[in-house]
Amino acid sequence: MIDIEYRHSGRPVTYRESRRPDWQETERYLRDLVFEMQFADISSKYVGVESDEDMLYINGKPITDILEGLTIVPLMPEEDSCGCDGPRPIIVGRADSEWNRDFIEDIPDVLVKNAISKVYCDIQRNRVM
Repeated sequence: MIDIEYRHSGRPVTYRESRRPDWQETERYLRDLVFEMQFADISSKYVGVESDEDMLYINGKPITDILEGLTIVPLMPEEDSCGCDGPRPIIVGRADSEWNRDFIEDIPDVLVKNAISKVYCDIQRNRVM
């Protein structure tokens, strides 16, 4: 089972470029993510807790610790992936690997999903058949 726990202090997010403007939006995002996992038959649950800290835990481990051992490689389109010589897509904004660690609400979606995948793979690897 994947247990996702979001601990938040309820403080306002003062970082203007945050991906999610407040704890309510982060909670909504995490609930939707857990719903998607449950829809895909992945046993998971979400718990939101008001606390003195702001952190996201997956199976009891802080997401920052889970991400520490991962190398995130961004997907780059191949040179001629569309088969045309037309304009290339333009990406506006910060890279997915950049986030203000003082605000867990700023964590990119790709990092959350990679951390969940890492935990899920560890569970499957340690599972006794």
